[in-house]
Amino acid sequence: MKGDEGMRSNHTLYVVIPCYKEEEVLPETARRMREKMRALMDAGRISPASRVMFVNDGSKDRTWEIIAELHRQAPDLFSGVNLSRNRGHQNALLAGLMTAVNDADMIISMDADLQDDINAMDGMIDAYHNGYDVVYGVRSSRTTDTFFKRFTAEGFYKLMKALGVDIVFNHADYRLMSKRAVEGLAEFREVNLFLRGIVPQIGYRWTTVEYARAERFAGESKYPLKKMLAFAFDGITSFSVKPMRLILNVGAVVFIVSLFMLLYAFISKLTGHANAGWTSLMGSIWLIGGIQLLALGVVGEYIGKIYAETKQRPRFIIEEVLNKPGEKDAGNP
Repeated sequence: MKGDEGMRSNHTLYVVIPCYKEEEVLPETARRMREKMRALMDAGRISPASRVMFVNDGSKDRTWEIIAELHRQAPDLFSGVNLSRNRGHQNALLAGLMTAVNDADMIISMDADLQDDINAMDGMIDAYHNGYDVVYGVRSSRTTDTFFKRFTAEGFYKLMKALGVDIVFNHADYRLMSKRAVEGLAEFREVNLFLRGIVPQIGYRWTTVEYARAERFAGESKYPLKKMLAFAFDGITSFSVKPMRLILNVGAVVFIVSLFMLLYAFISKLTGHANAGWTSLMGSIWLIGGIQLLALGVVGEYIGKIYAETKQRPRFIIEEVLNKPGEKDAGNP
């Protein structure tokens, strides 16, 4: 819920940007971020100790080389975190947040593709100084999306709401979090990460800032349809047991229908009309078989998540950190 205004004195900002095969867009991203951060510093809105932290998510191209070069050229502005292997966007973002929280008062997370409007940072910083711990970047429209993507994206948010998941409509991972909000996020230890669902559970005061999402500057999207569907399903099964309850309801309906069919078969036998129809028989077999396989798949997804959680494997392992001049570090969560 939203809260009262109250000025804060601490204003060291870290901008965490996960990167996976972003060699084409990184130079332009760094240029725009340099201009934006310098402007905010000159205006006294953020501390000169503020930085942009790029997180390399096991890229096989020149992404880490570019990040290291940016840090070498401007160690007072650009920092970097190199993961030991590819762990996915959510884990890479978490690695950056957990690294930046040691030095930052507020952290903004955004993607490297320049689709998020960096000028929306101004409104986020204003909201932070007015006492908000979480500021969500919310898309004002989806005019740049295809009809299919717009329809499926909006359907996803509505479905998540219907399943009881607390999620901000039209919000991805462009957000500002205060230091204490990120420290609260660290208390959530699940391996299956869906930060859009986890962050609202932290609580604290929050608000939103609207922005227009642009086209990708360069390179290819790292979320094709298959990956988007997997991400959506992961979010649903991570925060709601309603799919399992739906299976129970479907099973109950099928059971009731089967009782009527049994009664129908019995009456047909008594009246001498017991010629079994091949079409109805095969249709029933395929229908029930499909429902069973679907039910097993959903239950298996939940069991798989329990299996992964019980192993308690690290969500990420950091190979190298480039932060302050002359400073290198390594470690895991």
